[in-house]
Amino acid sequence: MSDELVRIRHITVDCADPYGLASFWSEATGWPISAEDEPGDDEVLLEPTGSPGLLFIRVPEPKAGKNRVHLDLQPQARSRDEQVEWLLGIGATIFDDQRRPDGRGWVTMADPEGNEFCVERGAAERAPG
Repeated sequence: MSDELVRIRHITVDCADPYGLASFWSEATGWPISAEDEPGDDEVLLEPTGSPGLLFIRVPEPKAGKNRVHLDLQPQARSRDEQVEWLLGIGATIFDDQRRPDGRGWVTMADPEGNEFCVERGAAERAPG
């Protein structure tokens, strides 16, 4: 028997265009959009292996204020700075740059609907030596 009391199945993001925002996040993470979802749907799910899904749900009101929860991304195949540049190319913007001269720090970015997320140093940048 597992010691887990619950499993987080989805992390839900309110948005104006679920399929459009899910497409951005699918490209940003490499996680596929559920085969059941299509443009115009009110709910669109990204289905990663071994992690909670990201569920995008249409809401009528626009985003107002800072996110109370956000994602921290750690690039696996790129450096933090390469990942930031790549994300800028697919539609993200820089919200706050906390990179330090010694190479540490992070960049807070925003997706196409203004939801904040952070990009940390890549896995290789954190490796000892």
